[in-house]
Amino acid sequence: MVGTTDSLAGHLRARARWRLDRVQRRDGGWNARCALALLDAAAYVEELPDDDPLIFALEEAGCFGPYGFGDFEPGEAVAKLIDSWHAGEPWELLTAIPAVARGGSVPSRH
Repeated sequence: MVGTTDSLAGHLRARARWRLDRVQRRDGGWNARCALALLDAAAYVEELPDDDPLIFALEEAGCFGPYGFGDFEPGEAVAKLIDSWHAGEPWELLTAIPAVARGGSVPSRH
């Protein structure tokens, strides 16, 4: 079974690839910035142990299934947050996800 950090890092890398594959005229580098930020976050997550408090908060918010043992599966709001992430430290993304997963608003600065 894939660990929680592996699952989350894999999801972030997949969304970064999706951003890199997007062709949008005159995006001003938006897709590239998003991809780089997500790749940075994936590298950060890969270094975290599965019992890190940031990962535990994601488990508690239901991001790895109802019992915290599944693959990382963001809801619609969390997916929107991840897909629009383009600036900030990786820990800031991980800190924002649980609140959004519980119905909070997507932070506007990212």
